[in-house]
Amino acid sequence: VNPKDRRVVVVENVLGSTLFKETLAKVLFKHYEVSSVLFVPSHLVCLFSLGVTTGLVLDVGHREATVVPVYEGVPILAAWQAQPLAGEAIQQAVKADLICRGLVTSGAHSLGETDVPRKVGDTPEYLTEKVIQDIALRCCFVTNINRGRELSQALSDPSNTSSLSSCLTHLAPLVTYPISGSQLLLVDGVTREGSAELLWTLDGDCMSVASMLLDAIAASPVDCRKELAQGLLLVGGTTMMPGFKARLNQELKSLLASTKYENMKISSFKVFQPPAQPNYTAWLGGAIFGATDVVVTRSLTREQYLKDPTVPDWANLRFNSVYMEDRQG
Repeated sequence: VNPKDRRVVVVENVLGSTLFKETLAKVLFKHYEVSSVLFVPSHLVCLFSLGVTTGLVLDVGHREATVVPVYEGVPILAAWQAQPLAGEAIQQAVKADLICRGLVTSGAHSLGETDVPRKVGDTPEYLTEKVIQDIALRCCFVTNINRGRELSQALSDPSNTSSLSSCLTHLAPLVTYPISGSQLLLVDGVTREGSAELLWTLDGDCMSVASMLLDAIAASPVDCRKELAQGLLLVGGTTMMPGFKARLNQELKSLLASTKYENMKISSFKVFQPPAQPNYTAWLGGAIFGATDVVVTRSLTREQYLKDPTVPDWANLRFNSVYMEDRQG
């Protein structure tokens, strides 16, 4: 494949690093000599996979959760929300729980031997980043709102770890996870259910994943709030956790009944079902976007870049000023 004949579409986070964007453009134009590059916001192109132009896009990935409302194809950047409530935080919670209560046992031993489980905290080298990621992916899930609040209340007292299981009923079953040879890691029900509770627990600033959505709607123009509430789109790998969508709906209804959001006049939410898995919906939207004529009309060409080696950016006042001058004639 000759890169000189290719037009490149880069699906980017609209809140991403400008330095990374400029460095990527420099490599594409000067090393690979591509004909043109078009940077498109990931929250916008996610909606292209559905064929709609208005929606409230929640992206919960590895490092952070971001919310960007999009109305008639235009991101409402004044209403964006972001919090470090995503997969990385869940994995840290899983690791902390395992160090505190996790046990390691042997899956196979000789006849007559008794295997005494030992604390995984004594051998933390078992808890590698890959193991923690796999446990969070395979073993953890999002429980319902009542169960979650019960877990949060029990976990709020760290000195009560010994009687934690006894004070909770109907725990999720304990699972065994192979870690090294015949060594098995025992993951209890509290870790499986409780690790994702940090997504829903209001912090000191009264922020959670659910409150981010309501705050984004409240910061949007009044005449588009109802349409945004009827077009919720969940993307990102963390939203694929079992029970995430149902718990989000419960949390939104609970927050709408509070005094802070009682004047929003929104009674229900509708969630779009994308035609792809949430972790690559943005890629699919970018592929659809790249098949349109917009790639030809709005891309940054190599000739333009070599003449002026800067990448247009909404956060750069220079490009906004030029745009306003063109609009005003």
